Amino acid sequence: MRLVSLCPSLTELVFDLGRGPDLVGVTEWCVHPAEGVARVEKVGGTKNPAVARIVALAPDLVLLNEEENRREDAEALAAAGVRTLSSLPRDVADTAAMVRQIGAALERTAEAESIARDIETRGARVREAARGLREVPFAYLIWRKPYMAVNDDTFASALLVLAGGRNVFGAHPERYPEVSADELARARPELVLLSTEPFAFLPRHADELADLTGIPRERFVIADGELLSWHGSRTPRGIDYAEALVRSARG
Repeated sequence: MRLVSLCPSLTELVFDLGRGPDLVGVTEWCVHPAEGVARVEKVGGTKNPAVARIVALAPDLVLLNEEENRREDAEALAAAGVRTLSSLPRDVADTAAMVRQIGAALERTAEAESIARDIETRGARVREAARGLREVPFAYLIWRKPYMAVNDDTFASALLVLAGGRNVFGAHPERYPEVSADELARARPELVLLSTEPFAFLPRHADELADLTGIPRERFVIADGELLSWHGSRTPRGIDYAEALVRSARG
């Protein structure tokens, strides 16, 4: 089987399903596992893949993500006769279903079932542990200049809500709303998570926001964006990580 993956989290999943040697193309942003992806041809980025080169590689299947990848690239591949499989999980249940779907497509159903059950088991445990506890109001920022947050229709927010968080921008109509320092201050989050991706927030950015908003500096946490936004085989660790972040803020 010849495979191309155009989404970093799906590339990692392919390796964890035991199909890494079948990858003939990945994006420049596919970095895990480092040793494995180093041996695979890079076919552009998630937003600008080399469609002609992908077609020339004659893959049996191309894996895409509806948010990471562009519709026009998926349509161009389909028009060229290339089989594609696209997904967009928004929560734990969606992720488990996606893992099973990809596992079936890659003829790795047993391996996929093991990962999917781990996702479901940890998700159920974290949900039950948060039952009856006080919700922790949080904001999850993914960009600076302008500041951008996430609403409840996002994977990262879903993990944090599962663990007992309440997204202060959760009801915003845009999935990734621009927010000002004043809006953040008025929302009064007890936890402000500054993601390491797509913008790589650093401690000095937390200092800056604390000064701008008046929110106590100790409420700001640099958060591992891969654990909170990569859906797939990293999700079990992401579930536990989200729980630890919310528990720490709850005190």
